[in-house]
Amino acid sequence: MTTPAAEPDWEALREEARTAMGRAYAPYSGYPVGAAALVDDGRTVSGCNVENASFGLGLCAECGLVSQLQATGGGRLTHFVCVDGRGESLVPCGRCRQLLYEFGGPELVLETPAGFLTLAEMLPQAFGPDHLAK
Repeated sequence: MTTPAAEPDWEALREEARTAMGRAYAPYSGYPVGAAALVDDGRTVSGCNVENASFGLGLCAECGLVSQLQATGGGRLTHFVCVDGRGESLVPCGRCRQLLYEFGGPELVLETPAGFLTLAEMLPQAFGPDHLAK
């Protein structure tokens, strides 16, 4: 397990994720999810899952978070939390780990039920932008 270098206020970040989870649109699964992350410039961004009657078209909370990141000026994610409908820590799905890799890289620190892990630990040997430049 990795310990973050500059310890953020994890409880405040979890609370932001819980607030986002409260805005989730999950009428089909009944499984609301919220996510929040710190950005390298000090901002906090968040997102919630948004389902669709065509189940495969639903958006994970991480999608909303990354959209907010880009819409508010971009930057790099540094610390990340995701919570379920009970407000408990949840790990991102594989697709979302790849999305987070694009905007946070291998050093992004995630709070997980197993403790704090970097994205490199959760997504070893990830495919990323550097592979396209080769």
